[in-house]
Amino acid sequence: MDRAVDAANLAAASGGDLSLWGLFVQASFVVKLVMLGLIAASIWVWAIIFEKTISVRRANKQAAGFEDRFWSGGSLDDLYETEGAKPSHPIAAVFGAAMGEWRRSARVAGADLSRGSVSERVDRAMAITVTRELERLERWMIFLATVGSTAPFIGLFGTVWGIMHSFSAIAAMHNTNLSVVAPGIAEALFATAIGLVAAIPAVIAYNKINSDLARFAARLEAFGTEFGAILSRQSEERA
Repeated sequence: MDRAVDAANLAAASGGDLSLWGLFVQASFVVKLVMLGLIAASIWVWAIIFEKTISVRRANKQAAGFEDRFWSGGSLDDLYETEGAKPSHPIAAVFGAAMGEWRRSARVAGADLSRGSVSERVDRAMAITVTRELERLERWMIFLATVGSTAPFIGLFGTVWGIMHSFSAIAAMHNTNLSVVAPGIAEALFATAIGLVAAIPAVIAYNKINSDLARFAARLEAFGTEFGAILSRQSEERA
C-alpha cells in the first residue's frame, strides 16, 4: 500500500509545475546549489562585460582626445602640468611617466643627455606604465575565461547528479513510466542549460574584449615609441 501511495505521489509530482521556477524548486539540493552558483556566475559575467565594454570605450575616447592635444603643437610642459602630472587615463599615464622621467634625467644627467641612458630610462618608465595600465584594464578577464571553460562542466555535473537521483527514486518505486522519469530529467537538464547560459556570453565577451585590449595595447605602445623618439631628439638638441 505504501509503495502504491509513493508511486501515486511521484506521478502527481510529475504533472506539477514545469516552468523554469518549478524546475528549480523541484530539483534536489545539490542541483539547486549548482544552479544558484551558475546563476551567480552569470550575473557577475554580465557585470564584467558591461564594465569592461564601458572602460575600453572610455579609454579609447580619452586616448583620441589626448592625442589630438598632443599633436596640436602646444607645449609639452603645459600638457604635462595639466594631464601628465596626475593622469586620469592610460595614455596620459604613459605620457606622464615618460615626461617625468625625462625631466628628472635632464636635471641630473647634464652633459650625458646625448647618451642612450636617458632614452633607456624613459623607455623603461613607459613600458612599466603600459604594463600597469593594461593589467588594470584586464582585471577580471581571467574570471570570464574561467566561467567560459568550466560552467558547462559544472552544469553537466548538476545534470548527472540529478539524473542519478531521479533514477534511484524510480528504481525504488519500480515505476519506469515516462511521465515519472521525464520531470526529474528535465530538472537535471535545466542545470546544463544554465551552465551554457553562463558560459556562452563569457566566451564571446572574453574574445571580443581581449581583442579590443590588444588593439589598445598596440595604440599605447605606438604612442610610447613616437613620444620616445621625440624626447630623444630633444635630448640630442639640448646636449
